Amino acid sequence: MDQRLVIGLKAASEIPEFIVRHTTMRQLQIFEAIVRNGSFTRAAEELFLTQPTVSMQTKKLTDAFGLPLLTQIGRQVRPTEAGEIVYSTIREMFDSLNNLDAALAEIQGLKRGRLRLAVVSTAKYVAPELLGKFNNLYPNIELSLKVSNRDRVLERMSSHEDDLYIMGQVAHEFEDVEVYPFAPNPLVVVAPKDHDLTQRSQISLQELAETPFILREPGSGTRDATLKVFEKANIRPHIKMELGSNEAIKHAVLAGLGLSVLSLHSMTLEGPQGPLALLDVNGFPIMRQWFIVHPKGRSLSLVAQSFLEFAISEEQTMRDAMAKQWPLVFQNAD
Repeated sequence: MDQRLVIGLKAASEIPEFIVRHTTMRQLQIFEAIVRNGSFTRAAEELFLTQPTVSMQTKKLTDAFGLPLLTQIGRQVRPTEAGEIVYSTIREMFDSLNNLDAALAEIQGLKRGRLRLAVVSTAKYVAPELLGKFNNLYPNIELSLKVSNRDRVLERMSSHEDDLYIMGQVAHEFEDVEVYPFAPNPLVVVAPKDHDLTQRSQISLQELAETPFILREPGSGTRDATLKVFEKANIRPHIKMELGSNEAIKHAVLAGLGLSVLSLHSMTLEGPQGPLALLDVNGFPIMRQWFIVHPKGRSLSLVAQSFLEFAISEEQTMRDAMAKQWPLVFQNAD
């Protein structure tokens, strides 16, 4: 390993002239996103750039350092030895800049600052409402919301990419996390309103398993929770299709392709008057919670701490609103 490169990159007071003259913050941001995502395409999507732009800026950065920084292994893009050093240093630099931003925000109170929130896909029905209310209280706070499936959110948390994370189940592999329950997240069985089972009550899991079923993709928390119910009863559902979003599943259910399990939050916009019906199935609803999570030992900024406390304070309001719209769900859960 070239120690001169390490020293040159890490000595903030002696930044090499070639870095100042021939690299930009945008290039460093692009390189960091490529390494973290392992893909030029995913980095481009995350940064809202075209792939040619990402490739061109990466080439300029590579030329500036005079060393190969990336290598292609199958479909994965990996950093070289020099690339690992550059990536590690960029992460340290970005963390320092985030700390600077947080420190300045502390001085100004909640008059400015930034909140970076990453949530699992289904939480996109919950997070915007919370952010909207929080924004009404603190309109000058810059808000960032990343939505992905559970596996990707866990990756983001492991690399400390955001301030807070919202998920429906806390990973056992992450012991060093702080966990705060803040809202109910019932999982319900849905069908078209004209389905025969809508006229039935106390439907057995076995009967449900014999009906074509639509599930979320692997890595989804809703999928994991649904399969655990069947596994506990030693029953294997008839999985007809896997889809990557709740909206796609709702359309597939309406098209008669099968039944599914969804978070009740994904149906609150249409409400009970919408085209889908909730089925009365033994073992459902699965009464889960939404959790706000962050790594232990990591100091929260004033903005992040304020949002955390605000979200927890909204729990009863959110529960009451859902119970008013879907009273039978909460009666069956009691």
